[in-house]
Amino acid sequence: MTASGRLTTLEVRAAEQERTIEELSGQIAEQWKTIERLERKVAALTDRLRGLEDRSAPDVPDTRPPHW
Repeated sequence: MTASGRLTTLEVRAAEQERTIEELSGQIAEQWKTIERLERKVAALTDRLRGLEDRSAPDVPDTRPPHW
């Protein structure tokens, strides 16, 4: 293979790698958006569950029964 051919091969590989890196970067950005959205949903559901627990939990004192 000639020097010109090797250079062309390296340029093609570099261009392919650059394209791959850009694609992966885009995928990572989308995944972060998804993760952030899911974290917000989990936080909202956690707050909602806590609110439901607070409303449904009776105010029962934590004392031992007389037979203890």
